Amino acid sequence: MENRNILIGLGTGLVAGFLLGYGTGVYFTTTSGHTHPPAPAAAAPAGMPPAGMGQVDAFSRIAATKAALERNPKDFDALVMLGNDYFDTHQPQLSVDAYAKALALDPKNPKAPDILTDQGVMYRELKDYDKALANFKQAGKLDPNHLPSMLNMGIVYATNLNDKAAARKVWAKIIEMAPDSPQAQQAKQFMTSL
Repeated sequence: MENRNILIGLGTGLVAGFLLGYGTGVYFTTTSGHTHPPAPAAAAPAGMPPAGMGQVDAFSRIAATKAALERNPKDFDALVMLGNDYFDTHQPQLSVDAYAKALALDPKNPKAPDILTDQGVMYRELKDYDKALANFKQAGKLDPNHLPSMLNMGIVYATNLNDKAAARKVWAKIIEMAPDSPQAQQAKQFMTSL
């Protein structure tokens, strides 16, 4: 689950650009345990946009996972994997739907805060900011120390809802709760950029 948290280590310049509205497709923190490896561009399957090698692998896994789900549609882990691969291949609605099916099967699963956060990031990508915030808040109810959901909540407040006071409040809480965490370092950079 830490793999995706590494994404929050982006530089201050990118943060500033994001906060100015240039990085609307960048995800600063996600949590569900799959990686976004840097790779040279490669051809994607027919009908799909060009993708990195990691995305080509994700497209292959999507087909295999969908076949497995035809045999066992209640496979929680397969649904989460499908959501992750849709996330990685920038298919937000399909990702939201796969995560929703997994959460419907086991809403109190220990992975639920991470899944809710990833699903919230996808809602943000779909410009459904209210649902994104609801997901981040639900993740926080399940795990009051879930820093990735808090960090993402602040991002939505600051960049999409132009509520800088709410963003500062959330980010200040992260810094207070876990001052040495990567999320706290990122929150400090975000607050400086506001």
